[in-house]
Amino acid sequence: MPDLGSRHVSVVSVTNLVEITELNFGYGSRLVLKGINLTVRKGSLVAIMGLSGCGKTTLLRLIGGQLQAHEGSVMVAGQHLNNMSQSDLYALRRRLGMMFQFGALFTDLSVYDNVAFQMHEHTSLSESVIRDLTLMKLNAVGLRGVQSLMPSELSGGMARRVALARATALDPELILYDEPFAGLDPISLGVIGQLIRRLNDALGATSILVTHDVQESLKIVDYVYFVSEGVIVAQGTPEQIRASTLPFVHQFIWGEADGPMPFHYPAKTMANDLGLREV
Repeated sequence: MPDLGSRHVSVVSVTNLVEITELNFGYGSRLVLKGINLTVRKGSLVAIMGLSGCGKTTLLRLIGGQLQAHEGSVMVAGQHLNNMSQSDLYALRRRLGMMFQFGALFTDLSVYDNVAFQMHEHTSLSESVIRDLTLMKLNAVGLRGVQSLMPSELSGGMARRVALARATALDPELILYDEPFAGLDPISLGVIGQLIRRLNDALGATSILVTHDVQESLKIVDYVYFVSEGVIVAQGTPEQIRASTLPFVHQFIWGEADGPMPFHYPAKTMANDLGLREV
């Protein structure tokens, strides 16, 4: 793996690249996010954790402007996303990078064309410059040698690394990751985790990571928000989260079968279902 620079996160700047204040959002009459307050300091790597369906990916969509808050505000790079014009939103999105769950590479394009796609679409760079930049991006994730392959010819870990190169193609200020570790073997998972950290620091970017993978995430992130049933129930540094005595956080971190999230789904007693007399 290439040396992309030593780990460095600014502790002097107080600038927040993302600020979410008293956010409420729902689908129809179902409220998904309730009173969310969240800040992401420029240059940091922040994880949003929680069970499936708790609203993590919805938060990413709100930050990317795909959805709009029903109440409260979402600010990215000092701009309010609420009621932003379409042209302003598109301009802001060019400053963002997105790594989708399972990579979501364009299946009919080669590895090279996947990474070069945004450069062709959003810049006026010459083909020779685009070629050099694309090869540099692929080299940064260790995959310059697969530039001519199609996504179907890649392993899961390789596809995720190509997706990471594509997400950083335009040197974005903010990179969003939706479950980047899902389905990876331990070696690929470790490689992706370290690349996310190193690329964030080498590019001077800011990253938000939605994930279920507790152990790998706590190795690389600077701060964690825990979401449960649409509410932020805990937040802190990895050290604070590991030491948390909050029942939900403790159960999630240590993978305990029972706790605030019970093992058994609510049901009648087993004796009742079996037609037996309860003692």
